[in-house]
Amino acid sequence: MSGHSKWAQIKRQKGVTDARRGQLFTKLTREIIVAVHEGDASSEKNFRLKLAIQKARDHNMPLENIERAIKRGSGEIGEGANLTEMNLEGYGPNGIAILLQALTDNRNRTLQEIRNIFSRGGASLGESGCVLWLFDPKGVITVESQGAEAEELALYAIDAGAEDVKIEKSYVDIHTKPENLDAMRKAIEQREMPIVSAELSMIPKSVVPLDDKSALQTIKLLDRLEEMDEIQRVYSNADFSEAVLEQYRSQVGT
Repeated sequence: MSGHSKWAQIKRQKGVTDARRGQLFTKLTREIIVAVHEGDASSEKNFRLKLAIQKARDHNMPLENIERAIKRGSGEIGEGANLTEMNLEGYGPNGIAILLQALTDNRNRTLQEIRNIFSRGGASLGESGCVLWLFDPKGVITVESQGAEAEELALYAIDAGAEDVKIEKSYVDIHTKPENLDAMRKAIEQREMPIVSAELSMIPKSVVPLDDKSALQTIKLLDRLEEMDEIQRVYSNADFSEAVLEQYRSQVGT
């Protein structure tokens, strides 16, 4: 069982229980704005925007918020956010790899905040490219499913072109090539299965097991990073034991 996948599940559960909807909407809005600014205001012509809008809908973001973000990105209303994309890499406890994707209107401030969080969490930032090679870009679709239904879904996804399928207790993770994400989502929707999320992700080529102390330290570090408004995504190649994940789950009340 992959600790990386389990951590992703706990993050989804925690997001619901914490009701951090305002912060989540901020991140989703920023992604839409940048997608429009760098591409087109039409989701049919702009794949990044299409994914951003779909993700916003998956998280029940009101349509008026989505439309307002598109108008801000195109400059139709307001001045729009002067957002800069940042990809940062570093090392956590026991040398695990950490990859961050951020959108910020103040690069220096965000970099300093990230440095402080890394320092307090026993981690350190590295040079560009130092850990990127440890990850592969993938499309990842997470579907709620259990028992025989999960097995059937896994076989269906493989027949539809999935590169990998991971079955957990209450969900299935389907990995595709990035360019096949949209087609795979449509194939899953035809089965009328409840899709939790569908997004482009960075999947570690291999994971690093951690002892309980380092694992808890790492989870808290990743959590603090994700709580930053400017951080859009956090990836790592850490592998956490079931016991540590359950301990953390109880601490955050999931």
